[in-house]
Amino acid sequence: MVRFTVLASGSKGNCTVISGGRTRILLDAGLSCRELFRRMRLAGEEPETLDAVIITHEHSDHVNGLAVTARKLGIPVYFTEGTHRAWMRWLTPRRQMTYAQWLEQCRKQAAERQAETDAAGLECEPDESDLVEAVGELGEEHAAGAKARVDQTASTARLKSCPDTKLESSSEPGLDSSSEPKLESSSEPELDTQPATPSRKEDPTWLPTVEYFEAGKPFEIGDIAISPFTIPHDAADPVGFVFQAEGVRMGYATDLGYIPPNVKEQLKGVDLLMLESNHDLEMLRDGPYPWQVKQRVLSRVGHLSNEAAAAFLEEGYDGQAAYVILAHLSESNNLPDLARVTAERALSGRASLLANRLLLAMQYEGLSGIQF
Repeated sequence: MVRFTVLASGSKGNCTVISGGRTRILLDAGLSCRELFRRMRLAGEEPETLDAVIITHEHSDHVNGLAVTARKLGIPVYFTEGTHRAWMRWLTPRRQMTYAQWLEQCRKQAAERQAETDAAGLECEPDESDLVEAVGELGEEHAAGAKARVDQTASTARLKSCPDTKLESSSEPGLDSSSEPKLESSSEPELDTQPATPSRKEDPTWLPTVEYFEAGKPFEIGDIAISPFTIPHDAADPVGFVFQAEGVRMGYATDLGYIPPNVKEQLKGVDLLMLESNHDLEMLRDGPYPWQVKQRVLSRVGHLSNEAAAAFLEEGYDGQAAYVILAHLSESNNLPDLARVTAERALSGRASLLANRLLLAMQYEGLSGIQF
């Protein structure tokens, strides 16, 4: 059995489950882990049965719950390499510093490296002439502090060079050996001068397994064959997909500014088509978005309008799908009825795709699973 279940679609989160044979794949993880699991169970899908997550691109509405979901289930995540790198940059905190701060950091790092080098080659305590030569320009106050640090380093080095050595109490008469402490280096923690490696919980980019794929090169996950293709969008390496299982082909193309020839070719002969119908042109132009955002949405790497989706359905689409799902509808710049009417008008000559076979994927409510 093949099943296609849209859990959410829109600017606040995108998730779809594709099932074929014994394999279940989560396409994008734009919902929180808790909300994703809740919607999966409402749709009759068990989260624990997921075999992998596959990502279209790194924008937050497609990856918000990715790390937590993948860690909780212990499943691999499939990216293009460019998308994975962009996702990691997005999650990794960035620290800005002034030139003076950077210079001070460089000096500290250089001093630490020199201290490590000196400690590694230290066999006995340095004499006063060595110390003065090393810190001559620092002045008397800094020299005294440096000597203390070198003394401490030398002591530590001697202990580490003889890990099994025990310091016994004096055996001379008149001294109570029970009052003298015994120091065993094996029972004392060694001093670690290296920075601690961040734990998995501290690293927001840690994933159980990462697998790379490339647009234009088909691959398989279990019983599902996948053909990724490049789409025009303002992300690092965005892709759409055609999934195939048990002879059923399902096309997924959202978040694209226009439909180029390679996408039209990939979407031929599909049994299910999920296509973006993001905005109504007039609503976007008169809507609340800043002009710069409107320009981005309308650009060749933005989002597909109702009119552009309809033009493809009318002129560039072969009409073979049993289901057409309109996806990624804008809450601010579109209405479900507008998107539906525009698509129905384009498909008016193809009665097999009207009524319940033309579906709308929504943001706050999942679609019932479509079975083949």
